[in-house]
Amino acid sequence: MAERRARPVPSTKRHGWRRTAPAKASSASGNGKSGHPEGTPASPSPAPPDAASVVQAALYRDGVRVATPATLADTFRELREQPDGMAWIGLARPTETELLSLAAEFDLHELAVEDAMEAHQRPKLERYGETLFVVLRAARYLDAPEEVDFGELHVFVGPDFVITVRHGAAPDLTAVRRRMEESPELLKLGPEAVLYAILDAVVDGYAPVVAGVQNDIDEIETEVFGGDPAVSRRIYELSREMVEFQRATRPLVAMLHSLMAGFAKYRTDEELQRYLRDVADHVTHTSERVDGFRQALTDILTVNSTLVTQQQNAEMRALAEAGFEQNEEIKKISSWAAILFAPTLVGTIYGMNFDEMPELHWAFGYPFAIGLMAVVCVSLYFIFKRRDWL
Repeated sequence: MAERRARPVPSTKRHGWRRTAPAKASSASGNGKSGHPEGTPASPSPAPPDAASVVQAALYRDGVRVATPATLADTFRELREQPDGMAWIGLARPTETELLSLAAEFDLHELAVEDAMEAHQRPKLERYGETLFVVLRAARYLDAPEEVDFGELHVFVGPDFVITVRHGAAPDLTAVRRRMEESPELLKLGPEAVLYAILDAVVDGYAPVVAGVQNDIDEIETEVFGGDPAVSRRIYELSREMVEFQRATRPLVAMLHSLMAGFAKYRTDEELQRYLRDVADHVTHTSERVDGFRQALTDILTVNSTLVTQQQNAEMRALAEAGFEQNEEIKKISSWAAILFAPTLVGTIYGMNFDEMPELHWAFGYPFAIGLMAVVCVSLYFIFKRRDWL
């Protein structure tokens, strides 16, 4: 762990991105001093932030909370009065003004501040001088809709401060702060201990998600072999969530190994080293499980497609068989209709009431007509029989 140092007075050096602050911002940034001789105009600085997005701010000394400032300005002032203390500031969806105020007070790098202003960052770890900037993707499983909800957490870790910027409902750092305050021996190790506790909380939060996804996959397998037509959509949606889960967990493995590689250089406490290695093991296990889930969903989707194709083929075959049977029945009906049509035709002709008709007064006319009908019907019967229509 790096040696503690007294906090310097905030630098008056201006960065290009700070000039985007509102023009009405004045030197009253909450420190009570202008830092300029009387009569000299002060450089513009961010306006006092709105405390609405400050979840909690606290000052610690030797692992014990010594102050709970209500605003960022109070936090800055009390931290200057106690140079051996550590500030832990938690923000939720902060405004640009609040972030600019923090950047001016703790000399945060402009690129890190720009990233913290916007959500949808990929997990990463950047070191800017003595300040670490960490982006984490937290996850939680929602039982009712059976979905995975992802949140985003940005963490600034300096020699005597920890700033958390949360975008989304997860993670809930209240339990982390309570856990650390109940372990003053761990908390007094400094901001690095807080960072590792946050990492551990984020990674532990993946366990319920993994369990929930495993349960969903088991249900999906049952639905696939049960022939549920809506299962394809559920597989697709869960696959998309696993892609997001991979993006949250896979970069963490490299990030934690990067932190472990700096143990000797930054003289990290041995207890924290063991703590971080345990977190790295959990991340690796979770990442492997997520990779397995995605492969399993791919295989399930393939099996579902095969089953759907087989079902469609069976339905088409059944339709073809039904059509064949229907054609056979139609052929039988048509054959008997043709057989019955022949005597009907003869009887119709000789039933007409004309005086001048051949064989009308012939003595053998009636037997001839009956015989003709019989010959035609029998001939048609054998013709249709030979063609398997009857």
